[in-house]
Amino acid sequence: MKSPLLSLPGAVPGEGVDEGVAAHYGDLFREQRALADGTGFVDLSHRGVVTVTGEDRLSWLHLLLTQHVSDLPTGRATEALILSAHGHIEHALYLVDDGTTVWAHVEPGTQEALIAYLESMKFFYRVEVADRTEDFAVVYVPAGSIADVPDGIAVRETAYGRDLFLPRTDLESYAGKSGPAAGLLAYEALRVEQHRPRLGFETDHRTIPHELGWIGTAVHLQKGCYRGQETVARVQNLGKPPRRLVFLHLDGSDVHLPPAGTELRVADEGPDGRKIGFVTTSVRHHELGPVALALVKRNVPVDARLLAGETAAAQETVVEP
Repeated sequence: MKSPLLSLPGAVPGEGVDEGVAAHYGDLFREQRALADGTGFVDLSHRGVVTVTGEDRLSWLHLLLTQHVSDLPTGRATEALILSAHGHIEHALYLVDDGTTVWAHVEPGTQEALIAYLESMKFFYRVEVADRTEDFAVVYVPAGSIADVPDGIAVRETAYGRDLFLPRTDLESYAGKSGPAAGLLAYEALRVEQHRPRLGFETDHRTIPHELGWIGTAVHLQKGCYRGQETVARVQNLGKPPRRLVFLHLDGSDVHLPPAGTELRVADEGPDGRKIGFVTTSVRHHELGPVALALVKRNVPVDARLLAGETAAAQETVVEP
């Protein structure tokens, strides 16, 4: 879904799943600094919006999600996953309940598969699931912002900022009075700095929650059964995940960032050494310079210097080995 805000001055479209919104508006670092200072907003209107209504909505979702939501207080933001039977991550949902409706935003293009799964699990529960992507746009407002929030809309407020579920017809007028607009690259740079994983970027077909640090934030370990719980419990109680998320400081002398999928090796073993992981997201940060998130094998020493392709990289631990 193409955003009307791509008509703003300087807007450059994103790529891949993010092509429907602006990657930047002409000044990546200025846009990052604005967000870090608590000003402006980010157009996330390409993300899917799914709602669940009905008196059983929370108790029903509690059976399906990795998060404890049966008693979710009105207005409290949370996040949750849907796993495969083998415990691999299939969907990531960013939720809030407004008292009558659960609102969730999800990765662009994933809402149809998510809704198909939810519909297949309705049975006798009094719930209605709807795709509201055509009607509502997600807008991110950074932490510390004093901008007014429109009345009557659902809002997810987190430590990182607010996600607004804005009527899509109001998107342009909101942008006109709530600028400056920041592009998705600025948002992604702060996400990487905050070590927050993203479905489809830090995940592949075999990712389990422990590898990305989603235990606690998106997975509740003391709730009842859900699909994939056996894997979560087994890894938590008896073992360690095969991979772990790391934060990389990349050599700033390289002109190009190593793209997602770039193979990682231990620097001491040279460029022909064994593959020990891969880059998942790389960005240019306004203060930290070129940085990235990556997945590495659990047994890689935490102090080992790495090579991302030919680029030197120093790692910081995100998930303990």
